[in-house]
Amino acid sequence: MSTTSVDILLQTLPDSPGVYQFYDKDGKILYVGKAKNLKKRVSSYFHKTHEYGKTRVLVKKIADIRHIVVPTETDALLLENNLIKKYQPRYNVLLKDDKSYPWICIKKERFPRIFSTRRVIKDGSEYFGPYTSVKTIRTLLELIKGLYPLRTCNYDLSADKIEAGKYRVCLEYHLGNCKGPCEGLQSIGEYDAQIRAIREILKGNFKDSLQSFKTRMKACADEMQFEEAHRIKEKIEILENYQAKSTIVNPRISNVDVFSIVSDDSYGYVNFLQLSYGSIIRAHTIEMKKKLEESDQELLELAITELRQRFHSRSGEIYVPFPVKTSDNVKVTIPKLGDKKRLVELSERNARFYRQERFKQVKITDPDRHVNRVMAQMKQDLRLKEEPRHIECFDNSNIQGTNPVAACVVFKDGKPSKKDYRHFNIKTVEGPDDFASMEEVVFRRYKRLSEEGQSLPQLIVIDGGKGQLSSALKSLDVLGLRGKIAIIGIAKRLEEIYYPGDSVPLYLDKKSETLKVIQHLRNEAHRFGITFHRNKRSNAAIDSELTNIEGVGDKTAEELLKEFRSVKRIKEAELKEISKVIGQAKAKKVYDYFH
Repeated sequence: MSTTSVDILLQTLPDSPGVYQFYDKDGKILYVGKAKNLKKRVSSYFHKTHEYGKTRVLVKKIADIRHIVVPTETDALLLENNLIKKYQPRYNVLLKDDKSYPWICIKKERFPRIFSTRRVIKDGSEYFGPYTSVKTIRTLLELIKGLYPLRTCNYDLSADKIEAGKYRVCLEYHLGNCKGPCEGLQSIGEYDAQIRAIREILKGNFKDSLQSFKTRMKACADEMQFEEAHRIKEKIEILENYQAKSTIVNPRISNVDVFSIVSDDSYGYVNFLQLSYGSIIRAHTIEMKKKLEESDQELLELAITELRQRFHSRSGEIYVPFPVKTSDNVKVTIPKLGDKKRLVELSERNARFYRQERFKQVKITDPDRHVNRVMAQMKQDLRLKEEPRHIECFDNSNIQGTNPVAACVVFKDGKPSKKDYRHFNIKTVEGPDDFASMEEVVFRRYKRLSEEGQSLPQLIVIDGGKGQLSSALKSLDVLGLRGKIAIIGIAKRLEEIYYPGDSVPLYLDKKSETLKVIQHLRNEAHRFGITFHRNKRSNAAIDSELTNIEGVGDKTAEELLKEFRSVKRIKEAELKEISKVIGQAKAKKVYDYFH
């Protein structure tokens, strides 16, 4: 789009609230956005430098701008949501959810049936939902069935047909699950009273039903109908048990929606809870893919509009963790303490759990996306200039100064690259000096990589605190690599992470992916180094025992171990067997030594 045409279009934009749409040269919609002031918002795309690359790419592709003026900013939010769902533009947040959710239907008919359905038919029937869990619907229908006997047949129970005796009661009547309205054994008034009570239960109000059952139970007991009183008591227990499980806060909190969000660089996860009389009657979490590094506020505002539309919520108040603008005439509350605050925290926990579940699923189904997310998170958490796709970790191993060795393990894309692991025998250090040993192995490792023209890591992890880190830095200074490779130290006691020149350590969240990768690196380096150290000590002990025999040198000891595999087997071997390997003269010396 030329500068001239942009300027002309920008000059003609109004200062009113509305929705703008960007199109490419082929007329394909790229992006839909809302604005309190169309002229200011759209102009900002062309008249300022954008921090994010995706936004810069979007602006380059814009060939046409169209807009729709609306009365208020909330109308703009609603229209934006509808247009995004309709066109699904490439650069908008993804709101993809094609599920058909189930409802509970109270059918508009004489003696209404109650059942679950995924089809909403506009015939005057009442629909409660939609519910995100079929299990919730089953539980509610089982509860209703246990409390109120309702018909399940699909007969037309008009007064004329019942009076004409067209129908006969079925097995459900004899089982006590239906009172036989098909034969006129139950009045329409009594049946409708049951429907009214069920309607309140579906709204989360158990008070009226409980009071009604208790009144009936007392009346039956007064009339000495103890069996019927006991049956009603069982219904009260069923209802109270369900109420106890479903009520999580003060029953006075009713007609409320709760929203919260957790996010990372690429996705936002928004949880929605709907409350009625202190009970959660709906819970749902959605994943939203970011396209232009949208803020949590922008994502949450879009999700609130979408979720309230999707689930036909008419709640008059919403609880959120921070201020938002909504498309409805609804009260927005940011709770600070008490039951309301606990509800927002519960919603946030649900969003975090959903995010963790998605991580586990993505790790299996889309490993590339998982790796990209972890790398982006590590870059952010560790304050790095680039993603640590190649990480190397060093660990020293020595016991009382004997056989000092070091290990270098390599992770690529967050996973061990075992073919690149390296062992080091300490050559220039006498005795147990961890600092000097670290300085030696870091120098040897990167001197060799530099000389051979191999790629250097983006991050070095030193297993140890400030002392080991300072030693490693000396080697990087000598090699001229300081500042070219990020380097950190991890202390074992409290998992403190140290940076060069900074005495205050960084503490990562114990559940963070970044800390898990660093701990995995450290544990691998420790395991790899200890294994090498044990093998070296073991070989040294074996070699010293054989080479202590007069006339047996390193070569003879190697031949014997190659054949017999262990010193124990050499001890148990016959003279003739040993002679076949190293000859009669040496064999007699070995045999006599052990016998």
